[in-house]
Amino acid sequence: MACNDMEKIELEQKIVEMIKTVYDPEIPVNIYDLGLIYRIEVNEDSSVDIDMTLTAPNCPAADFMMEDVRMKVESIEGVAAVNLNLVFEPEWSQDLMTEEAKLELGLL
Repeated sequence: MACNDMEKIELEQKIVEMIKTVYDPEIPVNIYDLGLIYRIEVNEDSSVDIDMTLTAPNCPAADFMMEDVRMKVESIEGVAAVNLNLVFEPEWSQDLMTEEAKLELGLL
């Protein structure tokens, strides 16, 4: 079943909301607001491509967070499959965080 543009937008919004329930166990801010999600793309076949990074390449919670993202996004009605890519370019920095995340962590 192919998604039309409106369905894609609605699905992307649901995906963002779901990803906002995933937290780095060491930081009290969700990974979306931390700026760890670089790309979310809903494809014609209802599969979803997600590029994400980590705050540090050797993050001990990497497997946990990636599996959490995969399971939660796959649970959304209308998502056929999730292709989750771990990327390190560009390198993550605090500049990628939302204002809310910076405020929560006392960086503002």
